[in-house]
Amino acid sequence: MTEYRVIRGELARQADIIRALGSPFVASVLEAGERHLAEAPRTAALIETWPGDPSAAALAMRFNAAIHALARRGRPRTLTSLYQRRHDDFDGAVGEAMAAEDDFIAAWMRDPPQTNEVSRAAAIVAALMAAREELGLPFELLELGSSAGLNLNLAHYGYDLGGRAAGMPDSPVRIAPGWRGRPPPAEALEVVAARGVDLHPLDATDEATRERLLSFIFADQPVRAERLRQALALAQRHRPRIDQADAASWLVERLREPQPAGRCRAIFHSMVLQYLGDEDRRTVETAILQASARASAERPLAWIGFEWTPDRKEVQLKLTCWPSGGTRHLATCHAYGAWIDWHG
Repeated sequence: MTEYRVIRGELARQADIIRALGSPFVASVLEAGERHLAEAPRTAALIETWPGDPSAAALAMRFNAAIHALARRGRPRTLTSLYQRRHDDFDGAVGEAMAAEDDFIAAWMRDPPQTNEVSRAAAIVAALMAAREELGLPFELLELGSSAGLNLNLAHYGYDLGGRAAGMPDSPVRIAPGWRGRPPPAEALEVVAARGVDLHPLDATDEATRERLLSFIFADQPVRAERLRQALALAQRHRPRIDQADAASWLVERLREPQPAGRCRAIFHSMVLQYLGDEDRRTVETAILQASARASAERPLAWIGFEWTPDRKEVQLKLTCWPSGGTRHLATCHAYGAWIDWHG
């Protein structure tokens, strides 16, 4: 049977990272997956021939979500029992699943990850509070890579940001990341409009969509899964506005539209840039810089990014506000928003 080069290091390398992030169960799934790749030739070939950086494409996370999805479906029973903590035979359960469900795993992995992690909203909100301190105006939000649009609903959630309360105090979605440093500025979170874009928008009212999103949640993080369930339920009452389009051309069009006076137009994205090609990234940056030249005190512009550094050593929260200009590295963050190291 053919053996493949790339994956014999990629899953193990990502397992080390995931274990360091506090998810030993998921790390063990990835390690077992690597040991049994020969039993899933389609999956192995997919990663071997992937056109680009498998880490940037989050192939290990796609693999983990596919295995989790199978366990949630009861396919095979030994895998479901593993996820129910009835045994700890990772090799037996994961290996059996890979041999039986190679086509399912490979098909699942072809689509980009859809975590739509609502915990990241805490970092975005903290950045909005910092922007509000500087600009003094409510926001109209434009999000790139909205998935199901759960973070477009960030004004409907409640937050504890280093002891600083924000958002809706009675919201069923509560986000309280571990916090280091001073709290963000004591500014109101005021959103007057929110609109997003995704190549393949997800419908929070669709059961299959909800199941897919839950499969991307790490199986040893039940609090995170429950928060997602609550956010999905809330999105059925407050339907986010998401357009189906590519992010670059969509942003160009949105930034050409007239901006009402007395509003700050705020562009934000979380873990999105790594999935854009070089040309699209340049288009996004050019569109923002062109719009920044038109910014004024009555019609300011803010740009918030929650992204990996190019060397993928840390996730940084950055804010640029115009007309003043100048980018601030507000915080270093956990990739899924579990903690925020605030620099301010």
